[in-house]
Amino acid sequence: MTASTPNRLDDGPPEIPGATFGRSADGLPVARVGDLTFAIVPGRDGHFLASAWRVQRPLDQLKRADFYSHHGAVADEVAFRARMSEQAEHSRELKALSRKVTRVSCSTPWGPSQTATIHADGIIEHSTAGHGGFHLSLDRNAQVHPMLRSEGGYYEEDCAWAIVAITFPDLFTCYERRCAEKTLKDGWPDAWETIFGTILGPGESCEKDRRAFEARHADDWIVVSAITSSHRAGFVECVATPGGKRGAGTQKRRFLVPSGEYEVGRFGFVIDPDRHQVYGGPSDFAGWQSGRPA
Repeated sequence: MTASTPNRLDDGPPEIPGATFGRSADGLPVARVGDLTFAIVPGRDGHFLASAWRVQRPLDQLKRADFYSHHGAVADEVAFRARMSEQAEHSRELKALSRKVTRVSCSTPWGPSQTATIHADGIIEHSTAGHGGFHLSLDRNAQVHPMLRSEGGYYEEDCAWAIVAITFPDLFTCYERRCAEKTLKDGWPDAWETIFGTILGPGESCEKDRRAFEARHADDWIVVSAITSSHRAGFVECVATPGGKRGAGTQKRRFLVPSGEYEVGRFGFVIDPDRHQVYGGPSDFAGWQSGRPA
């Protein structure tokens, strides 16, 4: 598969209720679900899903410039149709939930509420100029598990919203519940394991994987800063600390890593002292101009 031509579906795949598919004027695979229109857009490292809201023109008249929101990588048209099927399901279930959007004059931890979505009595989702989240009434908040409960009943929209969705699943779509499950597993694995009586294995929780990485590499040198070296062609100059720790008094050491090898993993790059040499020469880091950290 090339960067400009994602794998295409063969032999006329079945229609998806609530989704209309087509090709844009410049040949992009596109689909419309409700007020949203989506496209597979070529990027630097493959393809990603982009969208536009309330674009009413026919699909075959749309162009790349019509799509502005970014929704992550998508492999090909098969994956695109799967995402659209999920989106259509989400759209149908949203209509069935009949959430009420209104205005509620109140302050939130994120600023004055501009719009409010009432999910149920005592469960209100506020949007502000810069952020947003849920506010639960005293009675509703009491239903949240103690390991997850916010004392003031506020749950911000980036991650903590998932606590509300897990506590009141009937008020959310299947798609939202799947997202909430992943968010809780990644961010609050101890609470998830306690509430649901299960143990999350490797790859099931970002936080648990991070803890395992840190325990495994507690005594290794982990890069905390890196810059392409102008003094040693083909190398990356790295500043590393034991276990990737930061802060005053932390021991630091510089290493040279071949540029082709320097690829930061999920939790950091681990120095191999048998292959990555300690470096004491001229530095591209301002604080190391003298060869020692400032």
